Amino acid sequence: MSLSIQFLTMITMVLSGFYLGIVQETFRRLTYYWKRRVFLTYFLEISFWLTQTAIILYVLFRVNAGEIRVYVILACLLGFSIYQVLAKAAYKRLLEWIIRIVSAVYRFFRNLVHTLIISPISWIIRTLFRLVLWILMLIGTILLFILKVVITPFRWVGMGIYHLIPDGFKKNLHKLAGFYSTMKNICYKGYKKLEKLLFKRG
Repeated sequence: MSLSIQFLTMITMVLSGFYLGIVQETFRRLTYYWKRRVFLTYFLEISFWLTQTAIILYVLFRVNAGEIRVYVILACLLGFSIYQVLAKAAYKRLLEWIIRIVSAVYRFFRNLVHTLIISPISWIIRTLFRLVLWILMLIGTILLFILKVVITPFRWVGMGIYHLIPDGFKKNLHKLAGFYSTMKNICYKGYKKLEKLLFKRG
């Protein structure tokens, strides 16, 4: 290995160590967003170091065909130390500023999408659902009215027959009517709760 290649290797490894300090600082800062997920934390930690090792080895391969010597490791540590001493504080301030800018841009576009897309679609769906529900209620009311008109003559006939049947049989009819009334009230209350819930959400 020539002297010029050795010098270039040292400079490259110093810069690689400096780069490693930057990406390690960035990774540690972003760890806050997934630190509560243990599996994801371990996965990203391993992936990060494997990726950075591969990048540095690739850079070393491009510079000196991948020869690893003691001064290569020392140069990389020197670059990392230079970052820690001279650039860490400034970069942390810059990183926080970048994170605030990115977060502000993300919130802006999220609110924009919610206002222009999600909210109108949600309003249209709720409106259509309420319209369909209103139509079904109207159809149900009309059918009930027609059914009532149709049943009324039979009801009158049934009342006439009712006065002619024995009292013992009437008691059984009263029990059946009470059961029917109870089930009718339960269904009606359930329908009202469902209607109130749907219209409240709308």
